[in-house]
Amino acid sequence: MENKFEQIKPISQTIDFYKILKVFLSRWYWILGCVIIALVMAKIKVLYTVPIYQTSASIKLQDANPMLTGPSQMNSQMSYTDRIMAEGYVLRSNEVVSNAIKNLNYKVSYFLKGRIKTTEQYPHVPFQIDIVEQDSVNFSRGLYQVDYINDQQFALKSGDDPKTVGKTYQYGQVIQMGNMKFRIITKIPRVGEYSFKFNGVEELIPRVAGGLNTQEAARFTNIMNLSQTDLNYIFAADILNEIMSEYVKYDVAQKQKSALQTVAFIDKQLNFITKQVDTSGSNLANFKASNKIVDVNSSTSSLIAKLTEFENQKNQLRIEWLGLEQLEEQVQKQGSKVELNLNMEGVLSPTQVNLVNELNKAILNREAKLTEFNPQSPPVVELTEQIQSISSALRKTIVSLKERNRTTTNFVLTQINELNRSISRLPEQEQQYVKLSSNFEVNNKVQSYLSEKKLEAEMNAAATVPGAVIVNRAYPNPYSIAVNSRNVYAYATMMGLMAGVGLILLVRFLNPYIYDKETVESLTTTPIIGVIRKFPEYIDKNSKQALSLSKPKSVFSESVRSVRTNLSFLASHKKSKTICITSEVSGEGKSFVTVNLASTLALIDKKVILIAADLRKSKLHKAFDISNKQGLSSYLSGQKTLEEVIIHDEPHNLDFIPSGPVPPNPSELLHTEKMKELLELLAPQYDYVLVDTAPVGLVSDAIPLIRQSDVNLFVIRSGKSQYRAAAIPERLSREYGLNNMAIVLNAFGDDPLHSNYYTTDYSRGGGNDTYYYSDYSGYAGSGYYEDPKKWWQFWKKDEK
Repeated sequence: MENKFEQIKPISQTIDFYKILKVFLSRWYWILGCVIIALVMAKIKVLYTVPIYQTSASIKLQDANPMLTGPSQMNSQMSYTDRIMAEGYVLRSNEVVSNAIKNLNYKVSYFLKGRIKTTEQYPHVPFQIDIVEQDSVNFSRGLYQVDYINDQQFALKSGDDPKTVGKTYQYGQVIQMGNMKFRIITKIPRVGEYSFKFNGVEELIPRVAGGLNTQEAARFTNIMNLSQTDLNYIFAADILNEIMSEYVKYDVAQKQKSALQTVAFIDKQLNFITKQVDTSGSNLANFKASNKIVDVNSSTSSLIAKLTEFENQKNQLRIEWLGLEQLEEQVQKQGSKVELNLNMEGVLSPTQVNLVNELNKAILNREAKLTEFNPQSPPVVELTEQIQSISSALRKTIVSLKERNRTTTNFVLTQINELNRSISRLPEQEQQYVKLSSNFEVNNKVQSYLSEKKLEAEMNAAATVPGAVIVNRAYPNPYSIAVNSRNVYAYATMMGLMAGVGLILLVRFLNPYIYDKETVESLTTTPIIGVIRKFPEYIDKNSKQALSLSKPKSVFSESVRSVRTNLSFLASHKKSKTICITSEVSGEGKSFVTVNLASTLALIDKKVILIAADLRKSKLHKAFDISNKQGLSSYLSGQKTLEEVIIHDEPHNLDFIPSGPVPPNPSELLHTEKMKELLELLAPQYDYVLVDTAPVGLVSDAIPLIRQSDVNLFVIRSGKSQYRAAAIPERLSREYGLNNMAIVLNAFGDDPLHSNYYTTDYSRGGGNDTYYYSDYSGYAGSGYYEDPKKWWQFWKKDEK
């Protein structure tokens, strides 16, 4: 009764995390290489990227001085967000920025050329340049290159004038170049390539304003954060501090502007009124002295008091009219803030003051929006329409106020006329006295009123406090925001690690080949009877070293013996075994496995015959170093007898039948009865009949031999056979009703990169638990084998 292979249960595999770790450790140099490449690229980026620096500061926007009236109250009524936006535009205005630039040493910029990039030397001055004469507008902004020659001379070249190449000058010599005159008065450093250029305020304004940013520090706070971006971190800090200082001065000047304009207006009025007071006082005194008037009756005094009061009202209405005229003129412009230069308190209602504040707020917001949008953009158009609407409402209000002023003035004039008619009925001397006295009183009261208003305006101007206070000044920040070297190197290291790990995973995912026994076990239920290790040395194309087994104590030799041992359990009921060895495609080592099995079986005194049944492309005869002029094809075609084609190999104590010349019909010869009879004839004479066949994935020559053999070994080569190869033995068994298929994994190299991260768990059943075999991983250093040492093992001392 035939001994059938035991039915194999589906395998049980579990994840082995140690194997996953070994996958990445096996290619640590890939990861290291990716990290090194990433760091080199990061270094190049750091070196060639132009650094951009940023510094920051903050200011606090204060409420207006409560002593002040007029437009300064407008800012306190604005929301902090709107106010910060509006004041941010003021900070970037040409007036503030240009004044800040003038406070720095801006006229000459010095540059030093490095190996990779040229850097500005501000605030360092490597050599002193004295500007003798310079046109304020038309002068060369090009770069001047200067080279040290000796302690008395230097070479100067202008980028705008090619004729200056090679010209030399003396220190202190006046140089006329670029529509200006200048001289270098200190020695140029010997080391380094220096250059310089002349600057104007107008060309530095875009550099400064373009790098200045303002924003609200937090919602509902009056703290403004400022940041300055520039290629020179010291310049960025200096210019930001100067901008804040100039802004504070500008704010004070703007707040004092209204009061100072009021003072100037009153001064003009006082000059005239003072003269009038002096004249009227002298006339009154002269009149009283010449007419010997000491006092007048009560009726005359009453007329003088009333006339004086109405004349005073007339003068106040005149001043009010002037204020309304000035306000109307400013509102009609619609492009600048409204400044109430006269005290309009009592003239404008709170609602009308709010209209002025809203108009100024809308104007500032429009100016701020114009820095981001063009005039035709919806936000700007919306603000323009809002300004027009508020201006229209204000103009209507001013017309109404002017009409009221005109009516009141007419009434006062009517009262003055009636009083004058009453005075005309008095005696002439009293009339004259009343007129002189009334004129003096009116002028005196107007003078007092104007003096009081002047003093109030001067006090307001003196009491003006800045609308902003510097909270934090800017300090130089030497760390570039364009490329932070620390972050770049950190990101590069991280990306290198990810690239290395990704490369390992990509190679694994794209790998279509079988590498270890766990992969084979997961793909098929066909048993594995052994794993043959990779031959430790170079194998020539004839496989002679393998046949000789020159290293019997190597792991490779032991792995072949393991297969030999398991062969004895296959078809154990038979005294003689016919073993057919095949594979999917050529190059998977079936002939190599056949030769090694034959030689190891012969070493234990087994009678072995090896048949080269691959009639198309056999190379076994080369391993035995014999001729292939006659062989199996000669026997099957009837040209030679069996005795003539069998060759006995004395060194290895085995018999061998070469394939012979390639016949025109190899498949038909192997399907003949003569081939079947040959195997039946040889079986009783030998312990093992090893048949090396053609690959079953390419041709069908091996099928009749597989069906006739006692044991069929299917060779899978590690790193050569693809996943589909593992399914072939199971398919052959199913199609031809075979139960004697087994797999040999050949040329196993124990490469963790492609190893399966699952481990077969035999303790839970399933898998190939019938045949013991090992892949000998991790046993190389056990002392039982004599494989070549690795380079690091030569440093270890031999154990006694």
